[in-house]
Amino acid sequence: MIKILISLLCCAVLFTVGILIGHYGIPKSSSPPPSWVLEVSKDVDESFIETFLSEVDNLRIQDNLKELTKVPHMATTAGDEQTVQYMLKRWQDPESGLDQAWREEYKVYLSFPDPKNPNKVTVVSSLRVKCPTLASHPELPVSVSPSGEALHTVQEKEKNYTNSDQNDPDVVQPYAAYSPAGHVKGKLVYANQGKPSDYLHLNRTVDLRGTIAITRYGGAGRGAKAINAAPYGVVGVLVYTDPLDINDGLMSDVNETYPHSWYMPPSGVERGAFATNYGDPLTPYLAAKEETYRISPEDITGIPPIPIQPIGFGDAQRLICELGGDAAPDEWQGSFHCKYNYGGPGFKNTSTFKESDVQMNISNYGEVRNSSNVMGVIRGSVEPDRYVIYGNHRDSWVHGAIDPSSGTSVMLELSRVLGTKVKQGTWRPRRSIIFGSWGAEEFGLIGSAEYTEQYLPKLSQRTVAYINVDIAVFANATLRASGMPSVQNVIFQAAKQVDAPGVDSTSVYENWLKYSNRTSPEHGTIPRMGYLTGAGSDYAAFVHYLGITALDMSYTYDRSKTNARIYPAYHTAYDTFDYCSKYIDPGFLSHQAVARTAGNILIRMADSLVLPLNCSDYAESLEDYLKTAVSLYQEKLQTWNISMEPLQSAVANFRKAATQMDQMIHSSDLANETPLKVRKINDQLMLLDRAFLDPLAFPDKYAFRHVIWASSSAGKSTFPGLADAFASAESPGQPSAWGKVHYHLSVLSQAINSAADMLVEVI
Repeated sequence: MIKILISLLCCAVLFTVGILIGHYGIPKSSSPPPSWVLEVSKDVDESFIETFLSEVDNLRIQDNLKELTKVPHMATTAGDEQTVQYMLKRWQDPESGLDQAWREEYKVYLSFPDPKNPNKVTVVSSLRVKCPTLASHPELPVSVSPSGEALHTVQEKEKNYTNSDQNDPDVVQPYAAYSPAGHVKGKLVYANQGKPSDYLHLNRTVDLRGTIAITRYGGAGRGAKAINAAPYGVVGVLVYTDPLDINDGLMSDVNETYPHSWYMPPSGVERGAFATNYGDPLTPYLAAKEETYRISPEDITGIPPIPIQPIGFGDAQRLICELGGDAAPDEWQGSFHCKYNYGGPGFKNTSTFKESDVQMNISNYGEVRNSSNVMGVIRGSVEPDRYVIYGNHRDSWVHGAIDPSSGTSVMLELSRVLGTKVKQGTWRPRRSIIFGSWGAEEFGLIGSAEYTEQYLPKLSQRTVAYINVDIAVFANATLRASGMPSVQNVIFQAAKQVDAPGVDSTSVYENWLKYSNRTSPEHGTIPRMGYLTGAGSDYAAFVHYLGITALDMSYTYDRSKTNARIYPAYHTAYDTFDYCSKYIDPGFLSHQAVARTAGNILIRMADSLVLPLNCSDYAESLEDYLKTAVSLYQEKLQTWNISMEPLQSAVANFRKAATQMDQMIHSSDLANETPLKVRKINDQLMLLDRAFLDPLAFPDKYAFRHVIWASSSAGKSTFPGLADAFASAESPGQPSAWGKVHYHLSVLSQAINSAADMLVEVI
């Protein structure tokens, strides 16, 4: 017994000694955990955002715009090269530049007018006068002129008003890029907006064979106005901007239009690319590098098959008000002080243009040229292989103060503030930020499209989001934004932190809510956001081709005070620094508000521990689309034994998965979770939109693969493929097309279910 007690006592002593040695003999580590542990778990720094907002300078933005608009800078011209050098200089600045900046070169096919042989549109007499002296006889109608004599010539250049901008020798003549060259002549007809329905209606009244059509901008894409016309035998198309659509009806440059206001003057002409596809036309689905395979120019699709030329509304008024024939419908009428007639075809018998033709001599040519993107990057500290891309194009049709230089000026100020912090060593984003100054956007989103084609696998797997700020400021009334529904929350959050310009004690968010709002079942009354359903700017390839979450934003005008479809100087020679500083944003405070809002979003996308993307907002949009589809299509589909139940079930599955994902994010202490769990969640959020891609869903739409946001011609606020298929099936003589409707229902159902599966924890 004593031996046992002694043994126990010895064990206790040894145990105690061990504890004492462990406590006092082994040195303790007083050093903190490795720095990467804190860095990996760090969330966005709200104080840094406040600092950023305070340092965005409206006067620096003004200076940027003044520099960018010194000369016209159409893609691939000497002026464009000046802007390339300016962007590189700014992004390579040792004190405020980025980690790295470079130019990315592409060989792209562009279309230009021939300066030695300018495009001409004339009204020419078609009467043949046997005796030259007859024309001077007073008893004859004044319209009698020798055959081929020009009775009216459309202005080839825009009128110069207050400065030398319009007289710059590098101002390109108004023209339709990608219009074929040609010399055509025919009787004039008025075809409204050049939509398929317009030509169908007009052809019931007028024989369109051999005619030239004059159309208004709007309703159909630029190139579509000629593409829609050709099957009816129309040989040429003119296009103009009606004052009703851009000027609120005002037309006089004596006291109503520029230089007296922001409205387009009579000689103003909207230039543009008249191609329906985006990207380099000769290298579809391939990056346009030096040795890339190219198709023949004759094989390009989606461009006008007949000559087309834009003209000013001053000339258009002269032509339209002289047209004969029956009066066009009320919805075809515009602002000219005359009745818009179809044309007989041709002009009235009482007109000085009686029996005359319109002649188009178009000398455009195509050429492969070198075009540059300017790229810059701030490397991420934790996830350098995750990219937040911020972009805008650099090229313009003329001086391009609003489009695109307002956006470029904002981007340069935003990158200056962030670049300075990086150079000072006081900040570095969690994820990498890539800035893109795209080239040749005006010719069909070429720079951004070629970039996505070249880096498709890397961008598809690594890009978190794309932020596009093209025209930063249309006017100075309120914010507008479009994007995938998942970005709604971060846009709202950023807008609440920025003061609205010119409105005391009001945020950009509150001001936006006043101008445009909707009722959300989840959030109540909120600002109304748009969707990126078309290819209006450089977000197109990111959204439709790669399925990358994206947004586009700008400041815009008060829709209750103007019905202008866009700012009136759009794509004209009047889009200058003078125009912007006088009529669009005096003081550049709206530019500043956009820079602050967009920069706030960029920082949150790049720095947040968990990506600020909301899946439930996506579910709400899908439910809205579904509700519309059911009300429009379900009854008719039942007669063809086509069920919408799979689509309804898929949307319900997505709602369930989205709710669970959002609840898990909000209820978890992710700062104390393993980095791999956070990375997994972020990958699910990042890849959500990729699940909606179907490369076979739209075989007739170039580079459109996103089944939710593809463009649609049906004009319905619902799933685009389904809406277009249904409209086609309802057309006369198309009973077999109902199979296509069923097909798109299946495409949608499976894509939405795939997106829901993306949000589920495991297989």
